[in-house]
Amino acid sequence: MNNSRYRWVIVAAGGLLGCVAIGGMFSLPVLLQPIVRDTGWSVAGVSSAMTIGFLAMAFASMIWGTLSDWIGPRPVVLTGSIVIAASLALASRATSLLEFQLLFGLLVGAATAAIFAPMMACVTGWFDTHRSLAVSLVSAGMGMAPMTMSPLVAWLVSSHDWRTTMQILSLVVAAIMIPAALLVRRPPALAGGAAAIGNAAPQSEMSLAQAVWSPQFIILLATNFFCCATHSGPIIHTVSYAISCGIPLLSAVSIYSVEGLAGLGGRIAFGLLGDRFGAKRVLVLGLLVQAFGALAYVFVRELAAFYTVAALFGFIYAGVMPLYAVLARENFPLKMMGTVIGGTAMAGSLGMATGPIAGGLIYDTFASYAWLYIGAWGMGLGAFLMALSFRPFPKARAEPVPA
Repeated sequence: MNNSRYRWVIVAAGGLLGCVAIGGMFSLPVLLQPIVRDTGWSVAGVSSAMTIGFLAMAFASMIWGTLSDWIGPRPVVLTGSIVIAASLALASRATSLLEFQLLFGLLVGAATAAIFAPMMACVTGWFDTHRSLAVSLVSAGMGMAPMTMSPLVAWLVSSHDWRTTMQILSLVVAAIMIPAALLVRRPPALAGGAAAIGNAAPQSEMSLAQAVWSPQFIILLATNFFCCATHSGPIIHTVSYAISCGIPLLSAVSIYSVEGLAGLGGRIAFGLLGDRFGAKRVLVLGLLVQAFGALAYVFVRELAAFYTVAALFGFIYAGVMPLYAVLARENFPLKMMGTVIGGTAMAGSLGMATGPIAGGLIYDTFASYAWLYIGAWGMGLGAFLMALSFRPFPKARAEPVPA
């Protein structure tokens, strides 16, 4: 097998797995109204399945990541793929709101976490060159979900009820994700076990306990939390904010589409920049621009201005996210990459969970979204300062391997 070629197969598999997994979870916003009309369950009750899903993703990320370090990424992502498909099928048959929340929120959310951290860790291990680009391409695949899976679900539910739609979706998920998961392989450096890793690997003698209590790991987690808290509120509430400014619903929704399209470009651009100038330098600058991008929403009222800010904001926030995995790979041993990236994913998911609630409370209190964006600006500056304080471990010196 030509490893230099097969590594791009890993990237393609990771992007496809992420796209379909995220698409399965984010089918809920598309199916929300059909579910409510058919069952009589409350909008808040059905929507809360997504909140449960985010929390399940957060707390399962580090567990799945650690498991992928122990047994390899393929069994983990294969298990996650099967559970996502099965959970969607079971959720389609739910007869109570609690049953639906547990099957869709808890199981789908926890199983989706089995894809992100293990695949990001796997991809970073396959690449010594073009690492930032490779990770960004996997992330871009995940970002394709709103433009591929969501329209598919909308098309299905236009001619089927929500239960049938979810059952068809579960078959689509199984048909795509299970074969893609079987393509996943351990990075060559780990294929023969830990002994195969050379002494030049980053911090190769570090124990897992030393890693998770290191300032570098804690700063990575805190930075990712504040970074995601920065863009969570603006992502969730900008459509509502635009409507409150007098912009029609369909035009307001298109702002979100502009943000998503710009994000695809941002992932690729930041991957190339990370390879050229270094992941930390690009991340720090990106976080600073993200903070002021969030603040810029305070000053816009017209649709053209919303488009401009959304394009900048989407480009930046989507672009910075894959760089955390690159920074982790540059500083921690490959043998624990799943745990480290799983930890940052956990922090990011918790940060994302703050936006919906914070934005709602702020609007209910002040009848305005201004303080949401000002607060996001403050969070963004915090993320920038934390990233700025990150100090890489001293580089391990390469030593000759005995013959």
